[in-house]
Amino acid sequence: MATTVDARGLSCPQPVIMTLDEIKTGKDKDIIVLVDTGTSKENVMRAAASQGCQINEVSPEGEGYRITITRG
Repeated sequence: MATTVDARGLSCPQPVIMTLDEIKTGKDKDIIVLVDTGTSKENVMRAAASQGCQINEVSPEGEGYRITITRG
C-alpha cells in the first residue's frame, strides 16, 4: 500500500518538506506525491533522489502531477 502526500496548492518548499518528512518517518515503502506545478514536481523528484529513493512514475493528474516514489 502507498501513502499519499497531497501537496497541491502549496508553494515551495512545502511540497519538498512534506515529501522528505514522509520518506524519513513514514511506514509505507511506496509514496505518491501530488503537486500542481512543474517546479514542485522537479524539486520533489530531486529531493527524493537525494535520499536514495527511486522515482517510478511521473504522470499528469488533473492540472498537476502524480509522482510515485519507492523508498530506497
